[in-house]
Amino acid sequence: MEMFRENGRDGVWTVMANVMDPESLHRAFNGCVGVFHTSSLVDPGGISGYTKHMASLETKAAERVVEACVRTESVRKCVFTSSLLACVWRQSYPQHRRFPTTVDENCWSDETFCRDNKLWFALGKTMAEKAAWRAARGRDLKLVTICPALVTGPGFRRRNSTPSIAYLKGAHAMVAEGLLATTDVEQVAEAHVRVYEAMNGTAGGRYICYDHIVRRAEEFVELELQLGLQARAPPPHDEQAATAIATPSFELCNRKLTRLVSSRRRCTHDAYLSVSYD
Repeated sequence: MEMFRENGRDGVWTVMANVMDPESLHRAFNGCVGVFHTSSLVDPGGISGYTKHMASLETKAAERVVEACVRTESVRKCVFTSSLLACVWRQSYPQHRRFPTTVDENCWSDETFCRDNKLWFALGKTMAEKAAWRAARGRDLKLVTICPALVTGPGFRRRNSTPSIAYLKGAHAMVAEGLLATTDVEQVAEAHVRVYEAMNGTAGGRYICYDHIVRRAEEFVELELQLGLQARAPPPHDEQAATAIATPSFELCNRKLTRLVSSRRRCTHDAYLSVSYD
């Protein structure tokens, strides 16, 4: 473990630890009450985006981070960043259903489906989150997971191209089924803070985080261009495809997080609203 600056600026220290070494993590976490596990692997070649091997590494890292939280006496809470992709991929459902199937925090991606279709990023996020829940089960640690959609923001995707590119694998299918969503990086950050603050009360389990659903091929092309990717032509347009996009098979739901964030905003407003007395 390595610490930069002898005294932390504004009470904050930058610490380096080996995410695969529980003892190193334990030393880094010592004295902390809460841990935010938001790390994501980076492809040094900048080409593949995410590999099967990375999925395995991310799963091991998640397990060791949570184990280190459990071992560290001061740590009581952990906010774990997963992905919406850990919720959306599953085997095909029967067609011509009357109503779309709701995808919320109770849904998990099918690992076999992800392997068969080489959706390694979705597989890695699904396996890692499940490993975190297993490691925390029955232990003296409160764990909450946040599942953000594709994270956006000024320059964010270019600085974090590995997960962004990997997220878009299978994107045409997600668009057709109403499952390709984005969320601004500031909203993701606020969600982490609000959930952490509420963990002393009723906050728990999983939370889906998104603020926009991509419904048109033009929006998808724009996402690719912003990532510096060569925009792929959308599937040939026909009446059946247009109907499928207009009536997607699935409906994303982030009601649980929306309620929590709204209630926390009201509490903050009430707490800091200035009052004048005549």
